[in-house]
Amino acid sequence: MYAIIVDGGRQYKVTEGQELVVDYRDASAGDDVKFDRVLALSNGTDLNLGAPVVDGATVSAKVLGVLQGPKLTVQKFRRRKTYRRRTGHRQLYTKIQIDKISAP
Repeated sequence: MYAIIVDGGRQYKVTEGQELVVDYRDASAGDDVKFDRVLALSNGTDLNLGAPVVDGATVSAKVLGVLQGPKLTVQKFRRRKTYRRRTGHRQLYTKIQIDKISAP
């Protein structure tokens, strides 16, 4: 059984027990997260497509922790003016594990 969910403007194909890295959520390790925007649901033989979402379908997951992405550097430069700026940041992500896919 798999489901296609939407989180943070991205679509993910998930199955039970799968570990997934999504955009940062303000949740600590061990918290439960519920995804209500399920676009499609399949049990292996039948495919249930939503218009736009499947009514009553939910996907529950458990937060495993918070990760940081790679360091990204940003540079500003103006020619002939001795103007150079260099900054950077590391994006935060949340690692989750899919516990249960509930069909309506």
